[in-house]
Amino acid sequence: MPLDYVVTYRAENHYDTLVNRAVWQFLIIPEDNDSQELVSVDFENSLGVPVQHSVNGLGFTTLQLHPNVPFSDVRFRATFKVMKQEVNPFDFIPLEDPSGGYRQIESLELKAQFEPFLRVTPYTRLPDDRQELYIFDREISVFDNLLALNQWVYRHLFFQSGITHIDTTLKEVIESRQGVCQDFTHLFCGLARRNQIPVRYVSGYLHQGNGYFGDSQMHAWAEAYVPGVGWIGFDPTNDILAGSNHIKVAHGKDYGDCSPLKGVIFAPGNNRTSHSVEVTAQQAQQ
Repeated sequence: MPLDYVVTYRAENHYDTLVNRAVWQFLIIPEDNDSQELVSVDFENSLGVPVQHSVNGLGFTTLQLHPNVPFSDVRFRATFKVMKQEVNPFDFIPLEDPSGGYRQIESLELKAQFEPFLRVTPYTRLPDDRQELYIFDREISVFDNLLALNQWVYRHLFFQSGITHIDTTLKEVIESRQGVCQDFTHLFCGLARRNQIPVRYVSGYLHQGNGYFGDSQMHAWAEAYVPGVGWIGFDPTNDILAGSNHIKVAHGKDYGDCSPLKGVIFAPGNNRTSHSVEVTAQQAQQ
């Protein structure tokens, strides 16, 4: 049975000095896809600035604001209503012959098609002395290896807010063995790509009513390409496949492609920013 989700995103910024001009871009709108339908979007800001919609280079809708009034404090609030279909992430038939999957992964055609998602990025770069940290077992399928990797990252790292930040490297994450969903996902991506698997970083929202790990902000997981099947979502923070409780916003090579808020502020001094996300769900009315 379909589920109705309501996602409420809030952000507050305080600046030590008066800001005369600013540009913001929000990448926070749930996408329409085969398993979810975006029903409505409501976005407001305390400055009363008109909001423009645009599409970024990866095809995802963004919200842009260009205030031309001075301010030192600003608040944003977005509410999204999304209808999700019940998802069984195991509802597919994998290739019977594991070797056939690896032949596809190693083909020049696939490497050319998915080159951006095989690329090593600053967020997904493994330290030189950790290149062999996780090597796939060629005796089992690509999908089974990805399931095992999902569990390995979940067990190797400990979820802890406030330890890492948006610029934390994989070297620091591997050494501390602590982080949040962004760090779990970057490690999964780095290790999957090291084993020649195309993988995408995904940003979105998670309904945590079932006790999943996550904090009060946006969630992150990965989508890996499984030969003969297509893109499958893996959530290493919770050791599950992405399903009905995962509401996708965007995907890219890493966090840098999916940052929920980017901006340019024309003012000196420091600023303080806070974000929060709330997801509620109920069965859709028939």
